[in-house]
Amino acid sequence: MTENQRIAELIFGQLENTADDYEKEYPPLQLGEGQRVTRIAPSPTGYLHLGVLFTALINRRTADATNGMFYLRVEDTDAKREVEGGMADIINGLVRFGVNIDEGYVSPTATKGNYGPYKQSERDGIYHVYVKKLMEEGYAYPCFCTEEQLAETRAVQEASKERTGYYGKYAQCRRLSYDDIKQRLDAGMPYVVRLCSPGDENRRITFDDGIKGKIEMPENDEDFVLLKSDGIPTYHFAHAVDDHLMRTTHVIRGDEWISSVPKHIQLFKLLGFKAPKYCHVSPIMKEENGSKRKLSKRKDPEAAVHFYAEQGYPADSVTEYLLTIANSDFEDWRRANPTLSNKEFKLNLKKMSVSGALFDIAKLNDVSKNVISKFTAKRVVDELCDWAKEYDTEFYSLLSRDTEYAEKLFNIDRDVPKPRKDIAKWNEAKEYAAYFYDELYNNNYELPEKINSKDAVEVLKKYKDIYNPNDNKDEWFARIKEICPECGFCPEVKEYKKNPEAYKGHVGDAATIIRVAITGRTNSPDLCSIMALLGKNKVCERIENAIAHFEEV
Repeated sequence: MTENQRIAELIFGQLENTADDYEKEYPPLQLGEGQRVTRIAPSPTGYLHLGVLFTALINRRTADATNGMFYLRVEDTDAKREVEGGMADIINGLVRFGVNIDEGYVSPTATKGNYGPYKQSERDGIYHVYVKKLMEEGYAYPCFCTEEQLAETRAVQEASKERTGYYGKYAQCRRLSYDDIKQRLDAGMPYVVRLCSPGDENRRITFDDGIKGKIEMPENDEDFVLLKSDGIPTYHFAHAVDDHLMRTTHVIRGDEWISSVPKHIQLFKLLGFKAPKYCHVSPIMKEENGSKRKLSKRKDPEAAVHFYAEQGYPADSVTEYLLTIANSDFEDWRRANPTLSNKEFKLNLKKMSVSGALFDIAKLNDVSKNVISKFTAKRVVDELCDWAKEYDTEFYSLLSRDTEYAEKLFNIDRDVPKPRKDIAKWNEAKEYAAYFYDELYNNNYELPEKINSKDAVEVLKKYKDIYNPNDNKDEWFARIKEICPECGFCPEVKEYKKNPEAYKGHVGDAATIIRVAITGRTNSPDLCSIMALLGKNKVCERIENAIAHFEEV
């Protein structure tokens, strides 16, 4: 038995399994040509951030583009920072916004697949086997340095203007013998396990990033920690073992990890694994005072995916918007394919921004209005009810009281070649639909500036006398034209424009007076359809109330 094998035995003893056992337990997937296996591996240390949703979507669509597989594993090795309910929030948020999971944690309480456990805290036995293997081969060792010793080393390095870190001559425990290690263990000294790096910072490595292209960096020579003092692995080590055994082909993650790639490539090589393709996503940026910064958890409410749920953005709207900032050609594709699902779009990693896409909530609202305008009225009511049940119980009770009525009101000006785009998110729907419900109706009688109350009374009285609830749109408009001359309004807009001083207004102004009386607004969807849905009694009641109001003014 070699010295390294004796040290490994001293540290780990006889383990139940070997690396070969795990290679057999987690065999390579039978993938077709070009199929990609991607993953998202969040830590339960907070709420779901928009950046995580964005990265998860990129992973999901990358797998979809090749008929591959997307899974979720939980990286919960940082117990001190773990937030109660954090994992449930992340998983539920991903699913809510359309990032469906094939394997791993498909819900907060359920897993699927044969390559688990899918939670790192349940895989410690696997990690120990691979660390022991590295130790046996001379690529890992126990380190007993205290925080004080590490701080002293850092101070020496800073004073001599050297690179800080645990490497080369500063890696004090690298040269400990078996007897040195045993003596320290017998004394009960705590330790971590470090990589014994064979790297040289003067050598360069190159790798082809799937998004950013060719990157060249110094080789890693740092003896970074593999196992912490409690036996829990660091992210660097755990992700290498997990991505290998779970047969990940593409690691698509935030670009804050680029600096760690030399460590990761070195680890894969020393472990005898084939490294995955690394693809680093630039952060979502926000413009502030003429400059750009990362979207911040602390400063920006829109950084939290909760924000989009509470505001009531449909999942399709958020996905559609994220695709516009993911690939520069998505909007051209959408214009060419207005009716296709965005799932038909083939996302291309090479067309992602290398510097960070700019978040624009006004653009999100425009995208969402367009998305919602294409929903059927039934889908609007279904999704709106789901949202209102959670976030606006008063509105939910009105909608659910008569969903057929709700569908009819949201169908006005919807099933037409150019549907209206009034609603960007469900929390705007209550105001949009308010005049259809007495409980919400606000009889705001603010007239256009050029129309006075006396003229409004005259128009409303004349119209009430000839109002017929059975009129179609043409007949309805003809009746308004009919009363115009009697009230001093021009029945034709073109004629009015030739000599506006001769009239109090035109037929559109007369219609606006009626619109204000019925809806309390100067702008609304098709008024004839609104009146038909409200019914004769309600229309007459509102006209009478408006007349009474304007007579008192």
